[in-house]
Amino acid sequence: MAANADGISNAAMENLIGRVEKRPISTIVFIVAMQKEAQPLIERLRLVKVVNSPFPKEVAWILFKGMYKNLNINIVCPGKDSALGVDSVCTVPASLVTYASIQALRPDLIINAGTAGGFKAKGASICDVYIVSSSAFHDRRIPVPVLDLYGVGMKKAFPTPNLIKELNLKVGRLSTGDSMDMSPHDKESITANDATVKDMEGAAVAYVADIFKVPTILIKGVTDIVDGNRPTSEEFLENLAAVTAKLDESITKVIDFISGKCLSDL
Repeated sequence: MAANADGISNAAMENLIGRVEKRPISTIVFIVAMQKEAQPLIERLRLVKVVNSPFPKEVAWILFKGMYKNLNINIVCPGKDSALGVDSVCTVPASLVTYASIQALRPDLIINAGTAGGFKAKGASICDVYIVSSSAFHDRRIPVPVLDLYGVGMKKAFPTPNLIKELNLKVGRLSTGDSMDMSPHDKESITANDATVKDMEGAAVAYVADIFKVPTILIKGVTDIVDGNRPTSEEFLENLAAVTAKLDESITKVIDFISGKCLSDL
């Protein structure tokens, strides 16, 4: 009988996962790259910054937590870069805080929420909010058999058909890379990934969560149109406040829907 690295048979693991999915969701961890993206939700849910966080003292990671509708809500942000004082965005900080949050907070569900670029060719508009159906990388190009698939790293998101139907949410694929712009090589990979939205963290969060088998939902608000006529950075800054407000509204509805439900109800 096949077993995983912990010596648990695959059948036993599937049985355990099945039991977990039928238990009411208790602890949710939000991974959010920029505190500015999370601030409206922090204020709406009256979350409190944890002074003595469970994270190593050397890191700038920030934890906000509180109770909302019987849910233990945690928002984790990577914080500021110690040298430059800017938000620690991109895949490496996202991977680190996801791993540390899983170990320290033991979530039933991870939600990666944040902003993204959208493609008008796929129907995206400014302030649209998407539930991600799958995520992949577009800048890990490894032209070696099998390693090419590893580089793309396609992961399906946790299925939430009832949530999507009830809240009438848009659904699209996400492509992740460490650059805000889009090189010709990136464009080719993004097209191959059939992405509707593009960000700098989502696939990294999904990768780490998948290792530990923590169900993960990715929610992205569109700040800029990647295949539009305006500079991405200009549009991003111009629309950031409006999109974070829209994200706050959508995510609150998502939390309200989740309250009292099991994973299998989503």
